[in-house]
Amino acid sequence: MIILNLPVHAIAHARAGDKGDVSNISLIAYLDSGWKVINDLATEERVLDIFRHLGATQVKRFELPSLKALNFVIQSALGGGVNSSLRLDRHGKTLSSHLLHELILPISEDMIPSNSPYLKNFKE
Repeated sequence: MIILNLPVHAIAHARAGDKGDVSNISLIAYLDSGWKVINDLATEERVLDIFRHLGATQVKRFELPSLKALNFVIQSALGGGVNSSLRLDRHGKTLSSHLLHELILPISEDMIPSNSPYLKNFKE
């Protein structure tokens, strides 16, 4: 079986929200086969490392296995929040895209949805 290190967006999508200076990002696997690797390897520590450059100080992870999802609550990631942040994205909506791109996981072909352009990586 071929395993490639790919961004998590090959096997999942995400949603983001905010409350004050707290970002909330849900990471949702497309398939059951991708859920296991996400659940095993998308840790609080790895997510904190991805957002530390924004000033993030703590990450709490919540598992939602029936939805094949993880929810991450990230403290101090929004530059003070909507009313005080000088950032272009004060709500942190782009943070979910950043997580999807920066979190690299070992991914096998069976974790990829059938309509994904990532499937070509396993054919070469």
